[in-house]
Amino acid sequence: MIAAAERDVETRMRLVDSGVLHAGYHPEMEAVHLDNARLLERVFDAMGWPHHQALGEDGAAAAFLILQHAISRPDLQRRGLELMLEAIPDGHANALDAAYLSDRIAVFEGRPQVFGTQFDWDAQGQLSPAPVRDPGELDERRASVGLPPMAETIAHMRANAAAEGQTAPPDLAKRQAEFEIWSRRVGWRA
Repeated sequence: MIAAAERDVETRMRLVDSGVLHAGYHPEMEAVHLDNARLLERVFDAMGWPHHQALGEDGAAAAFLILQHAISRPDLQRRGLELMLEAIPDGHANALDAAYLSDRIAVFEGRPQVFGTQFDWDAQGQLSPAPVRDPGELDERRASVGLPPMAETIAHMRANAAAEGQTAPPDLAKRQAEFEIWSRRVGWRA
């Protein structure tokens, strides 16, 4: 699991450095994510949620990274969330990871997210949270799982994007249309 997660991070950094990662879902990145997803699926079959008591802190963190990046496998992400939620009461998973994954699933399914962890470019060319359910209560929900206030996260996400050289897509409508096609192709939306 750790080696697979390291391959993910190394591939991502190489594609960032070459300036091609953020121009759609890069085929090489998707291939790494799909390979890693197959590994995680075998782990789920063998042991359920790969918790830190079984894999150590690094192994469990690697499993979560792989699951969070398995965006071309809606079935695996949904299964992983179910396993995480079952493992939380026993201390084998944590609510923060579940918040990130549940938000990711909601955004890919076209629903408002709950905790505001998922970002995308908005019509003003700013990296902003994807639509959020009940925005007036957002910071309370974020605090309940250990997330900082939304304003801090927005500033942090925008600074990270700038440091990586990310900019808004030149044609946001085209990017959104391509996302819709992809999300239907992989099974996020009907």
